[in-house]
Amino acid sequence: MNRVPALLGAAALALVAGCGSEAARTTAAPQAAPSAPACTPAPLPARAAAVLVVGLPGVTAATDPLAQEVAALGVGGVFLSEPNVEDAAQVTALVAGFRAASPRPVLVSTDEESGRVAVTREVVGAGPSPRRLAAERTPAEVQEFAAGIGARLAAIGVDLDLAPLLDLDDGPSRGIVGDRAFSADPALAAEYGLAFSRGLQSAGVTPTVKHFPGQGRSDEDTHSTGGTVDATLDELRPTDLAPFQRAIDAGAPVVMLNHLSYTALDPDLPATVSPRAYALLREMGFEGVAMTDSVGMGAINLRWDFPEAAVRAVGAGADAVLATDGAQAVRMRDALVAAVESGALPEERLDEAAARVTALAGGDPRALSCTDVALPVLRG
Repeated sequence: MNRVPALLGAAALALVAGCGSEAARTTAAPQAAPSAPACTPAPLPARAAAVLVVGLPGVTAATDPLAQEVAALGVGGVFLSEPNVEDAAQVTALVAGFRAASPRPVLVSTDEESGRVAVTREVVGAGPSPRRLAAERTPAEVQEFAAGIGARLAAIGVDLDLAPLLDLDDGPSRGIVGDRAFSADPALAAEYGLAFSRGLQSAGVTPTVKHFPGQGRSDEDTHSTGGTVDATLDELRPTDLAPFQRAIDAGAPVVMLNHLSYTALDPDLPATVSPRAYALLREMGFEGVAMTDSVGMGAINLRWDFPEAAVRAVGAGADAVLATDGAQAVRMRDALVAAVESGALPEERLDEAAARVTALAGGDPRALSCTDVALPVLRG
């Protein structure tokens, strides 16, 4: 009897047994892999709107025409400022009504640093400046204090706080940064900033560390004018950048960039629209949502109108574009759409930004832009 060598394998055995029959050839044919289901992104205008976080000037009720317009647009988030806040019941109703009117999950943000920048003071109550907190309390006590702020913010529907500062400053209390900074010492600024961040997070509110790459070296008020930080990266790394590196290493989910220019990066461009500033942030290991300070501030708005500023920011690397004037939202959305359609803004960049903001808001980034993202989580 003839023996078939084992090396022929199952397919060869079938050929020998069947003498090359059609049945044998069918058995040996490889099976085609099933094709992956196609992903269709949301319409381009929806993806463009998703990167916008806008204010609602003068709005106190969700039935206000501006609130209805912005909600219907499908912006990624809203920003509550002092005129939006009367009392807890009113803000809760405003937030709930806005969310009900929006076609997408919405980030509801505010600016509650404690001290002189405390947008929701009428609800949260007054508190010491960050400088006083660091001088008078331990990091554990500051974390507990911030958890109380977070609990009161969460109760009215706020889920993103544009705090804390990681800027370095020990100059006059009323300076541009001043007592809003925990310390001029990078290690202390990082320690207390992370304690404040963890306190917010423990209450269900996402913290935002700011103002990258560090605003403490300048006494220019970017609300009204631009300014330049003349320092090398070798000078910035162990000082201004060090607290941000600590926060990134700890899993900070959101970083806000400032409107100063840096000679070590793009000397003629504010960090919020500087590709090199965003590249530096990503080189430091950041994988979360990069957010601009408000593009309505003078350092930006005196050079570029809201629509162009939005396109420049996203093109440079921003994921979320903050504008405190929601009346500009339609123009900004339309400019982003036009930039993608013309090729001035890569669609992949917009999709990445929209996916990150959507994920932060608790939505499905793949359903929006067919892009998978994994945001960092701040470790305790």
